[in-house]
Amino acid sequence: MNALKTVTDLVNNSTLQSVAFVVLAIIVVAIVIRLLRRAIQSHVADNDLRYRVSKLVSVIGYGLVVVIIIAVVGGRMSGFTVALGAASAGIAFALQEVIASFAGWLAVAFGGFYKVGDRVQLGGIKGDVIDIGFIRTTIMEIGSWVNGDLYNGRIVRVANSFVFKEPVFNYSGEFPFVWDEIVVPIKYGSDYDLARSILDAAAAEVVGGYLEGARVHWSALVKNYRIEDARIEPMVTLVANDNWVEFTLRYVVEHRARRITKDKLFTHILRAVDNNKGRIGMASTTVQLVEPPTFDVRLSGVVGAAPR
Repeated sequence: MNALKTVTDLVNNSTLQSVAFVVLAIIVVAIVIRLLRRAIQSHVADNDLRYRVSKLVSVIGYGLVVVIIIAVVGGRMSGFTVALGAASAGIAFALQEVIASFAGWLAVAFGGFYKVGDRVQLGGIKGDVIDIGFIRTTIMEIGSWVNGDLYNGRIVRVANSFVFKEPVFNYSGEFPFVWDEIVVPIKYGSDYDLARSILDAAAAEVVGGYLEGARVHWSALVKNYRIEDARIEPMVTLVANDNWVEFTLRYVVEHRARRITKDKLFTHILRAVDNNKGRIGMASTTVQLVEPPTFDVRLSGVVGAAPR
């Protein structure tokens, strides 16, 4: 009889009822979120839209859980107010990195630092943002032991708090282009006007398609920020040094296409140089070994004479 009474008291206990309701609500919300995300994965073909909708469902689900907890438990927290106030300083100190990372997430979400799909450098890591969580940003790393802006296979999770600690470099934000350049050494005595025309033709063929989009985005930047109206069109400059004439081709390119663009430019330029070998030539470092002079050594004195 006592055991039955104890069970009945537990069942009728309002605190336990509240806890059970919260646990049950969390389980139901988690199941609904999982089912919705599976449906989204199956029926939404666009990769970017699929990610955004899935993330929105998760955020709404977490928010709903928080609302349920506050609504159920909030009215019963008066007895714990003093204890929580005393412990708040210790909790804040112990979780300062977590709190800073969550504040970083708020800054990223509402401040426009970067978004999923952007190429950034955050916390010393450069790569493409593939997920933004409440605490960490997940990046598919590029570079490191791999030359060029190519994936190296490492997935790096960086604390969101780094948006307050270090500069955030965004390669694809409001202006999804970068300026890049190649240097072409030409022999002295070559036809310099022909060399310049070859570089101009290579730029027009390879990177000419980026100009219209770059102009549109740059015009928007000039309107929104205090920035000069820089030149978007390719530019060829010449510098003479001790060994050769150095041509530099500066151009605008989409931030993900730097490596392949350099390959296309050099291929075009080398073919044009080969077709005009009599008038233009590529320069290279030449090391000349000079033959040492002949030394004439003569010894004076009597051979075998005893020293004094």
